[in-house]
Amino acid sequence: MSDKTPDLEAAYDLKTPEDSRHLYASWAEDYDSGFADAQDYRLHVRTARAFAEAGGQGPVLDVGAGTGLCGAALAGLGVGPLDATDISPEMLARAGEKAVYRRLIEADLTRGLPMAPESYAGIVSSGTFTTGHVGPDALDALLPVARPGALFAISINAAHYRAAGFAAKLEALSGGAIRGLRLPEVRIYGDKAQGEHRDDIALIALFEKV
Repeated sequence: MSDKTPDLEAAYDLKTPEDSRHLYASWAEDYDSGFADAQDYRLHVRTARAFAEAGGQGPVLDVGAGTGLCGAALAGLGVGPLDATDISPEMLARAGEKAVYRRLIEADLTRGLPMAPESYAGIVSSGTFTTGHVGPDALDALLPVARPGALFAISINAAHYRAAGFAAKLEALSGGAIRGLRLPEVRIYGDKAQGEHRDDIALIALFEKV
């Protein structure tokens, strides 16, 4: 990926984990104010709420935690304890400033996770499973660190749900690895958002590990 101004279009243009490290290293400093606040980004709040309303409990792993927006939303709903994992150390450093996580774990989800098996009663991810970021096969890395019965709340950009293979992957996992799949739709942004993506939709894949 060539050097680009960190923004939503650059994020959608990501191709490799190294692209992600490069982009988010330069975006971490003003991600919350320059993007999330400015564009009325709300997916993290809606993903956290879906998890809590479905009865989700800790300990929770926040996957692709970024600057900790989803973790802060979960903590505000009384969910915890929380651990954060992300490919970007710069983003994790900003997440740590929110003081809602007990552990910050730098890891490339496409290469697996370093946690002990069955460490978590909940797995939450907001904004990571989408175009240019993490594909459906990364779910295989999350299942081992989840306990039997663990609740997952994984947001998936609706525009890529079928084309990128998420529908097929979740259908295959429903054959024995997961149960109770439901897919509520939510808006990614709020009413103050501007630009061509202002009406984008995400599906929140809610399911339990068998």
